[in-house]
Amino acid sequence: MRSILFLLFVLIGVTLISDNASAELTVGDDAPAWKLVGSDGKTYSSNDLKGKSAYVIAWFPRAFTGGCTKECKSLRENGEAIRKFDVAYFTASTDPEEKNRDFAKSLELDYPILSDPGKKVADAFGCLNARGSASRWTFYVGKDGKVLHVDKKVKAAAHGSDIADKLESLGIDHK
Repeated sequence: MRSILFLLFVLIGVTLISDNASAELTVGDDAPAWKLVGSDGKTYSSNDLKGKSAYVIAWFPRAFTGGCTKECKSLRENGEAIRKFDVAYFTASTDPEEKNRDFAKSLELDYPILSDPGKKVADAFGCLNARGSASRWTFYVGKDGKVLHVDKKVKAAAHGSDIADKLESLGIDHK
């Protein structure tokens, strides 16, 4: 009887967890609508980009950590290659705006870090992990608002050049 009750408890728990978890986005899905403040103080939104520009959001777990520092520096160092494409690009985290502003300043970034302290956008993208931070995933979204690619195996130190290569392989227009 105990084993049956235990099994029932486990099944109920799994059902509750799966009902609350956001589905992961896949190629062809509509990207979720979002509006976030960048480290430059400007507000960015999917509505402002749709129909005008493809975009890339590279989510990272936490500002001022080793891997996230390498990733953000890689995007800065490869910015010229990325900016050859007709694309807006951002890194993003669930850190507060002030922390991301300080992080961006410390790294002398030439692109904005988006802040999602309420974690709703990371959750909508399906990259919010059990620790309450974003997984290191990158989303490529076309001008039409459809997901073109999701990179779940980001190599932090090479991510900037990897983004430029992926934009080329996806056929994103050059400027």
